[in-house]
Amino acid sequence: QVHLVESGGGLVQPGGSLRLSCAASGFTFSTYYMSWVRQAPGKGMEWVSTINDDGTSTHYADSVKGRFTISRDNAKTTVYLQMSSLKPEDTAVYYCNGERRLFGKTYNYWGQGTQVTVSS
Repeated sequence: QVHLVESGGGLVQPGGSLRLSCAASGFTFSTYYMSWVRQAPGKGMEWVSTINDDGTSTHYADSVKGRFTISRDNAKTTVYLQMSSLKPEDTAVYYCNGERRLFGKTYNYWGQGTQVTVSS
């Protein structure tokens, strides 16, 4: 059974930092691209960042570039999102996503989300 469990969210002041973790199980983690996606209150889903299967390539939304860093540890089947210089507009539920495309089929898994609130 597939599980993606996010942790590390919470309340932080503007300018502060948080590190989100997403622990994966039930699938071959090292073959999946992993992403973080967020949803702010009353808004749609926003892609934040993606890391490739071996961790050698990363991509970021312009809104977080230079402030957030995605990384992964395939031995621990965990993906991380280090968030720095946080702004109130970063307030959202952050979801972990894993995706793999194989022989024309897409495998896509989601976590339950973790709340990040940036407020003074």
